[in-house]
Amino acid sequence: MTDERFPAPRTLAGGLTVHPIGVGCWAIGGPDHNLGLPMGWSTANDAASRAGLETAYTLGANLFDTADVYGHGHSERLLGHLVAQVDRDSLVLSSKVGYFAGTAAHAYLPAAMRRQLETSLENLRTDRLDIYFFHNNEFGPDDRHLDGAIEQMRDFQRQGLVRCVGMRGPHRYAPHRLAQPRSARPDKRARFRALFDRVRPDYLAVRHNPLTPPPTAGQQDIFTLAAEHHTSILINKPLGQGLLTGKYDPRRPPRFGDGDHRQRKRWYTPDALALVERRLAPLRERFGPSTRDLVRVALAYSLQRSDNAAVLVGFTTPDQIRENLTALDTPLSADDLTFVRATLSDLQQDLDAGGEVFLDETAPPA
Repeated sequence: MTDERFPAPRTLAGGLTVHPIGVGCWAIGGPDHNLGLPMGWSTANDAASRAGLETAYTLGANLFDTADVYGHGHSERLLGHLVAQVDRDSLVLSSKVGYFAGTAAHAYLPAAMRRQLETSLENLRTDRLDIYFFHNNEFGPDDRHLDGAIEQMRDFQRQGLVRCVGMRGPHRYAPHRLAQPRSARPDKRARFRALFDRVRPDYLAVRHNPLTPPPTAGQQDIFTLAAEHHTSILINKPLGQGLLTGKYDPRRPPRFGDGDHRQRKRWYTPDALALVERRLAPLRERFGPSTRDLVRVALAYSLQRSDNAAVLVGFTTPDQIRENLTALDTPLSADDLTFVRATLSDLQQDLDAGGEVFLDETAPPA
């Protein structure tokens, strides 16, 4: 981190040069349901979303990440308004396929993938995507759709419709856990590595923030694996969906409307928010008391993990965009990074000790 500017632009896989703080567009899809569960955000407003996207572009952001299932196309269409207003070559657009099958038997059938890509391109008002992600790693019984899905992705690349291919990294909270008893759940890291070797992605989507536990003994660090294979990383949830900014008051816990995935999360209950508030106190004392101070700490923590990565930060208001894109000025020192990790590892352990993150899965951790 020797560049005078912090954070400096980064050139990632496929030659894509991006502002290291990208814009995640899940929240602006609004309230939604998928797989029989609330999967959206009830706090979005279309006018604020469009203003936020324009503000982000004005402040230098050029990486925008969405998915077909975010509001079932609504997020893509809002982003499409920005795409239509600016030079397409100034943008890096990422979308995803896999969580919405429509009327198809499976989302990863080649014909279904073609329909979803065509719709995503239409929604985004573009003729190509810079990155197209396999949004989940469920390819049917015995991976019967895996080979066809990979070949379809390669065909998209040959046609110039997709520049780079992505897949998600190991994910503690992936929805397939709902259908499986704890004792029968697969080794997610072994499963990921087997798929990684088959897909050979240019990009990985990885959840990472100061709450993320470090690899255990014998586990290869995901950032090291990516660097060894010339794969770049898009880091999601760097602010812990707002928890690490300290904006939630346990005395006035948030209320979320229908179709908001946070309704199900124990982390937003008064008891969990009280834990968060207590564990964030040492960070406020060291780095400053404001939301902006804590945003700076969380974003720097993830960005300084690897030069081969960008972070994706969601938003629902233009003010959040301005805060996210202007909070960083100087990097954290080595001592700062150690302090942040040590302090928030206690919070991560506190939250894990309370049981499953989702309120309808209340069994304590094994």
